[in-house]
Amino acid sequence: MSEQLLPSWSEGLARQAVLDYVHGATTPGETFVEPADRIATFDNDGTLWVEQPLPPQFDFVFRTWEEEVKADPSLARRQPYQALMERDQRFFEGLATQEPEAVTSLLEAFARSWAGTTPEEFDAQVGDWTRTVRDPRFGVPYVELVYQPMLELFDLLRDNGFRVFVCSGGGRDFMRVFAEDIWGIPKENVIGSAATYAYTDGKIIRSNELLGGLDLGPGKPEHIFAHTGRLPAFAGGNADVDIEMLKSAAFALLVRHDDEQREYAYTTGAETSLTTAEQLGWTIVSMKNDWTTLF
Repeated sequence: MSEQLLPSWSEGLARQAVLDYVHGATTPGETFVEPADRIATFDNDGTLWVEQPLPPQFDFVFRTWEEEVKADPSLARRQPYQALMERDQRFFEGLATQEPEAVTSLLEAFARSWAGTTPEEFDAQVGDWTRTVRDPRFGVPYVELVYQPMLELFDLLRDNGFRVFVCSGGGRDFMRVFAEDIWGIPKENVIGSAATYAYTDGKIIRSNELLGGLDLGPGKPEHIFAHTGRLPAFAGGNADVDIEMLKSAAFALLVRHDDEQREYAYTTGAETSLTTAEQLGWTIVSMKNDWTTLF
């Protein structure tokens, strides 16, 4: 029976640790987790799909901002438009490692760009992007670069009574567009940075202000608790900005990017999380050694 579970995972310590935890959480005893508390939360960029050379959402917003700068050249003197037009590598590196200052400026601009639009208008733009834009290295739509082993983990957890949530510093509404089709989770189970909305003349309209704090670092367990009323029993991440979420969970899984042939090999932005994982006994998943299939 266990051989049929997590089929894209190699036999090894990581796979066995996941299976042992799920078995213990669902079997009466010391490690049993009440069904209501079976909350599993996962980061998105680098945990569920490729995040190099930049998280895919940035591709989506950059295309819009290039058009905005053409229409209003004065924007090129403000961040993040300036970094985009000047191809500021340092700024992009900050986005890749999800440095709060860089991500904040991006999300604030993101909120401004789509202020006054309806969810339907925004969803249509994201949907068009998912169908027409391709990753420059792999030549396929970004939504085809979701990690198959993580989708199998979602299935395992759901089959054992866990409610699966995605908790990302990226845009909540961006991820909700493809959450049901790609991850198989309802859009209300997506937690992320978001704009506020107002109900005006019978319509929900996006504002130019961010809702709450940034969903990074300590913001992740804060957002999770605000959304679910609980902290996670199971959490998965891949970077330093996921540490607090992983610490808040009974079982923590950290994805290590070490497969330069099938994906990328890097530790930038994950150095502290890897050290913390070793110290606290988190389960580290090697893409190269623990996953037989990637996408």
